[in-house]
Amino acid sequence: MTPLDHADPTLPNDLSAFWMPFTDNRAFKAAPRLLARAKDMHYFTPDGRALLDGTSGLWCVNAGHTREPIVEAIRREAGELDYAPSFNLAHPKAFEFAQRLTAILPAGFDQVFFGNSGSEAVDSALKIALAYQRAIGQAGRTRLIGREKGYHGVGFGGISVGGLPNNRRAFTLLPGADHIRHTLDPAQAFTRGQPENGVDLADDLERLVGLHGAETIAAVIVEPVAGSAGVIVPPKGYLERLRAICDRHGILLIFDEVITAFGRLGAATAAERFGVTPDLITLAKGLTNAAVPMGAVGVRGAIYDAVVGASPAGIELFHGYTYSAHPLAVAAGRATLELYAAEGLFARAAGLEARWAEAVHSLADAPHVKDVRNLGLMAGIELEPRGEAVGKRGAEVFQLCFDSGALVRVTGDTVALSPPLIISPEQIDELVGRIREALQRVD
Repeated sequence: MTPLDHADPTLPNDLSAFWMPFTDNRAFKAAPRLLARAKDMHYFTPDGRALLDGTSGLWCVNAGHTREPIVEAIRREAGELDYAPSFNLAHPKAFEFAQRLTAILPAGFDQVFFGNSGSEAVDSALKIALAYQRAIGQAGRTRLIGREKGYHGVGFGGISVGGLPNNRRAFTLLPGADHIRHTLDPAQAFTRGQPENGVDLADDLERLVGLHGAETIAAVIVEPVAGSAGVIVPPKGYLERLRAICDRHGILLIFDEVITAFGRLGAATAAERFGVTPDLITLAKGLTNAAVPMGAVGVRGAIYDAVVGASPAGIELFHGYTYSAHPLAVAAGRATLELYAAEGLFARAAGLEARWAEAVHSLADAPHVKDVRNLGLMAGIELEPRGEAVGKRGAEVFQLCFDSGALVRVTGDTVALSPPLIISPEQIDELVGRIREALQRVD
């Protein structure tokens, strides 16, 4: 039993039963950090202390916390339709939401496959890619290509194409997965926006084509901007060249936009921001403003038509989830899209980008900072590791920020930031100021 010392009888007094994900459980339960409620730009601890949210929860609460239009939509739907299966049955609002979603995706995307998380969206996209290649007579294309330092969730498909070693080494991976080089270049530290050099890194896909044969490769999946690896921004022209190589060899290109969609880069999608159209787009997080778990895959119509058209009568794709297009998630998603549009949040994020860049790059002269990277309302402040104790300095900065009233995310020794799109210029300054204070206090 791990007792929690507090006076509030509504709070738990035993932390033992919850095996927390991606957490040092022993350290956390010895000194827990609890969140009791949230509103707009802030979380609040059980004792009422406010925390300025510099991470949109976990890259996901793009419109700010507990927004009333979303809350009311969920409340109303819970009283009308608590659950409806999507296997040979459906509810009308699922179709309406899918239609609204395709309206903000790139031209040619007219199908949506729903799941419940980014991890499920990735595994769904990989399965759809394999099904498509088989449908067009390319059944030998079974190889899936990811990128070093990539994060694509925690399903077996996602960790197989993912490139974060700690997520992979303890598990049996899918056979045939391989990885192209990452794009992080220390020689271009402190670049504002996209680095000038590095387009040629996309040519590493040609190396794998030569190694394995294009006829064995079904799809390549990349994050347009790598989030969990510490906000790695693609060099200018990189995604365009990757698209061209995929086209040349008949390989599908998947953008994992679980983080980058819904205004994070000042546009509906990174595909729109960069002007590069993939074949499939994975979505989650900001899809419902994180109010109800949901994931989705945006699919080009030609891919759907090929899979459905090549199948005999009956089920065309043997894949799906009990909670695909759950009514409460659909309600949250519809209300979220309406809120984004009503408040012009994508354009608002684009308008704040220059101010955001100026603020985060002001940390270049702070103690221990070795790089600052940014695009849209994302930023990574990379710190010098403390000798062999990789991640220790970052963890201390996280705790110091938490203690001073700011929530940041730390991945290794990189402080990763992705605030709600409703952040004010004054709150940007406050957030960066608290990070600077933490950096000045840490050894």
